[in-house]
Amino acid sequence: MPQTANIIKNYLSDTKQISAEMPLFYSHSGKKLTRAGIAYILKKYVRLAREQNPVLYPDKVSPHTLRHSKSMHLLEGGVNLVYIRDFLGHSSVTTTEIYARANPEIKRKAIEEASASILPEEKFDRQEKADLIAWLKELI
Repeated sequence: MPQTANIIKNYLSDTKQISAEMPLFYSHSGKKLTRAGIAYILKKYVRLAREQNPVLYPDKVSPHTLRHSKSMHLLEGGVNLVYIRDFLGHSSVTTTEIYARANPEIKRKAIEEASASILPEEKFDRQEKADLIAWLKELI
């Protein structure tokens, strides 16, 4: 994405120590940044941000939380599951479908779209429905 590319370009111009032998993101010792290292950095900055405004940040934020959020935003934006699968590196779209099942807004939209073609056309107007309901209540 263009925004991400710009952030990385700025990072590269600010980081004077980058070389072909060195990883793009590295620890204080110059070694490849590990999963634990990424989680540590994220936890540190979430803690600092939470001190500024505790209401905005959940109790637990992890790298997986960011991955999941990005996937949900792509899905809500109408991006095809196949592209999201590729973005996440899943081998099967079945794994990616978990995101579609987890989003109630997407479920609601899908049901609304499907119901328009499934439900029969209304045969009665509002008054006819009210009269029918009144008549049924008299029978009870």
